[in-house]
Amino acid sequence: METTSSAQPPTIANARETAVGIACGIGAGALWGLVFLAPELVREFSPLQLTIGRYLAYGLIAAALIAPRWRSLVAVAPRRQWRDLVWLSLAGNTLYYVLLSSAVQIGGIAMTSLVIGFLPVAVTIIGSRDQGAVPLRKLVPSLLFCAAGAVCIGWQAFAGPSIGSTEKQITGLICAIGALASWTAYAVGNARCLVRLDHVSPHDWNLLIGLVTGTQSLLLIPFAVAFGSTAHDSNQWLRFGAVSVGVAVLCSIAGNALWNRMSRLLPLTLVGQMILFETVFALLYGFLWEQRLPTLPEVAAILCVGASVLTCLAAHRRHAIIEPPA
Repeated sequence: METTSSAQPPTIANARETAVGIACGIGAGALWGLVFLAPELVREFSPLQLTIGRYLAYGLIAAALIAPRWRSLVAVAPRRQWRDLVWLSLAGNTLYYVLLSSAVQIGGIAMTSLVIGFLPVAVTIIGSRDQGAVPLRKLVPSLLFCAAGAVCIGWQAFAGPSIGSTEKQITGLICAIGALASWTAYAVGNARCLVRLDHVSPHDWNLLIGLVTGTQSLLLIPFAVAFGSTAHDSNQWLRFGAVSVGVAVLCSIAGNALWNRMSRLLPLTLVGQMILFETVFALLYGFLWEQRLPTLPEVAAILCVGASVLTCLAAHRRHAIIEPPA
């Protein structure tokens, strides 16, 4: 059964929904931040191999979990839903992770973090055009804090010495911008699909995306075999398998489920701000991995992220009081 296009974007109906939505967003960010540790744990493997390992495991787990409800889901699934699943899986998972990993490898973590740090700005600006959304002018303080946090995160990339040639830096920047565009399209499209397809639970929607993403990862295996010339021993493959399964369960299954739940509780303009928590937790995990304290720009970035979310939440609360939902 296909719902009509008259469904309205979610609004903040009460404090409880807002609190649950924000908690889900923080939880998703905490789990997604673990993705940045995976390349450090299995440095012997390429970004393409990491992508295949993570999403093949995601697809297999999703297939096992969704099998009992497969017939009932297919019976009510319109053709448009499968088209949405294909492009969302590509934009939010396969293509995004390949571009992100390549950007980090070529241009460095700091530069990539700076570019990806503008995700909340892009999503919030797009979300402000939705009917009933908080006007963009009321979100200016939040967007300024968000931009300031992104600049702080990438400050050391500009202040420090270059890690490669100009050509490599440009290539890395192009990959990072591609990842930014890819995940922005996913965040907006996924939130709107969840509103429209109210017959599918956020958990089942996540599993369906996992099933499609796993299928896409199979298509990448010939490329990994053709371009992967490094041999690996059995211990390295075992560690690679454990990391792939761990990332699939924690980040793709649990993290995406929390994100989808949040996307149904919060308006798109507030959903965009929740993306910042992935960057914050990635930084925190990095500090623990490197066994060091954050630098001054990193502390400033974390403070800016907190201020961005709080000012965005305050704007939504004022908007809900002035213009209560019908």
